[in-house]
Amino acid sequence: MPLLEARNVHGGYGSMNILNGVNMALEADEVGVIVGPNGAGKSTMLKAIFGQLHVNQGEILLLDEPIHNLPPNKLVQRGMGFIPQEKNIFPSLSVQENLEMGAFLKPHNVKRMLAQVYDFFPPLYDKRHQPAGELSGGQRQMVAMGRALMAEPSLLLLDEPTAGLSPRYMNDIFDRVKEINAAGVGILMVEQNAKQALAIADKGFVLAAGQNRFTDTGKALLADPEVAKSFLGG
Repeated sequence: MPLLEARNVHGGYGSMNILNGVNMALEADEVGVIVGPNGAGKSTMLKAIFGQLHVNQGEILLLDEPIHNLPPNKLVQRGMGFIPQEKNIFPSLSVQENLEMGAFLKPHNVKRMLAQVYDFFPPLYDKRHQPAGELSGGQRQMVAMGRALMAEPSLLLLDEPTAGLSPRYMNDIFDRVKEINAAGVGILMVEQNAKQALAIADKGFVLAAGQNRFTDTGKALLADPEVAKSFLGG
């Protein structure tokens, strides 16, 4: 069974739908990437999966169990982590304090998970006593990802993880995404750097106007001339 499955998902804010029948399926060992133009419903879909947006038609399943419209705290307990694009760290807390906050459901695992997070993100170890707000944008993103991993999720949702980052940090974040996935965490992310993200994607979902326009492997989408012309800048 898929780790995550969305079937004909409709939802939005108030009476206005933004999602108009989105379908997705992601296996536990896969990286999935959602791309598309501004206003396509990409980040909205992540919010719907993580219980921050009401789903009024269709269903979302985690390991074949319905989860749509459950509150985020229940989804974290079920093994889901979500990293928003903005305000995703506690700037006045140290790096290590930020990470420890992520283990509130599993405090007995703090030491083991800290070691694993520092393995994924070596620069954080040297800065573990430094306020997270003093770090570079790329390192703050590492803190946010590390804190989510402290809860040992089976699925990690990332909203624009490389937004505003230099090419160096963008590539570094994508490398860490692959490593985290290889360690057994399914990943679904929204990305503005579509070509680079699809290059590491097992599954790609191109949304437009809140619907699937194309769904295929990342490699196939990159090779599709219509996708390239309409969504990847030629």
